[in-house]
Amino acid sequence: MKNKNKPKKMRITAGITAVQIPLAIWALLQLFPIYWLLVLSFKSNQEIFSGNSISLPTVWRFENYDFVFRNGNMGTYLFNSFLVTLITILLVSTFAIMASFAISRMRWRLSSAVESMFILGITVPLHAALLPTFLMLGKIDLLNTRWALILPYTAFSLPVAILICNGLMRSIPRDIDEAAFLDGCGIFGVFFRVIVPLMKPAISTISIFTFLHSWNELLFAQILINDKALKTLTAGIQSLVGEHSTAWGPVCAALAVASIPTIIAYLFMSKQVQQSMIAGSIKQ
Repeated sequence: MKNKNKPKKMRITAGITAVQIPLAIWALLQLFPIYWLLVLSFKSNQEIFSGNSISLPTVWRFENYDFVFRNGNMGTYLFNSFLVTLITILLVSTFAIMASFAISRMRWRLSSAVESMFILGITVPLHAALLPTFLMLGKIDLLNTRWALILPYTAFSLPVAILICNGLMRSIPRDIDEAAFLDGCGIFGVFFRVIVPLMKPAISTISIFTFLHSWNELLFAQILINDKALKTLTAGIQSLVGEHSTAWGPVCAALAVASIPTIIAYLFMSKQVQQSMIAGSIKQ
């Protein structure tokens, strides 16, 4: 029996190896830009353009990081990005769960129409809404404030967030709602005590997507904010690029600093994101 099973085990092992090798190569290709960015962030312009920018620096220039924090206002840009992103995530998560609860768990005539209206928001190009957004924010005196970014970021993140929440919320059995009502919970009790705790995977997914969108967005941040003290990371890093010459070492250092929160956020919430992605496809 052992001899008969050995070829089968060898085939299984060979099959697993054949899958793992391409995945490992793909992972290395994905990690290479991060390595390249980190290497460039410790170099001078002369070494970057010497023809071998991939190699490790001959002299590690830690002063590039010191420069972006002392002279490049990196601390201010980080704070502004964190504040705008955090408020956006809170608003998107709150509104998405509330809207999905009304659409998926409550019976009313226009629920399908309202859901379609929200989902249609996915088809609206971000750039097409720039001019109307600029004019509307100007009329209500919100240009050059943090709310000039928070409100558009929230509006453009809501359609995808509601789509994710709807998928997970519809997979939750309605028997749970009925049991909560029998125990004396009202509509708000069911929402806060039953539904919201079960929506943690969706909240994690929404947080990741909203974080990536708000943290990396450049066009709105450049046009809607002029005050240097209110600029976010993307617009702030863009300002480090000079008109006639640019110190690319500090620019890469700033990009490396800006990438760290994104990597940390995904590492901490990747499991919840995966759970949310498959939750809607599992029939309970």
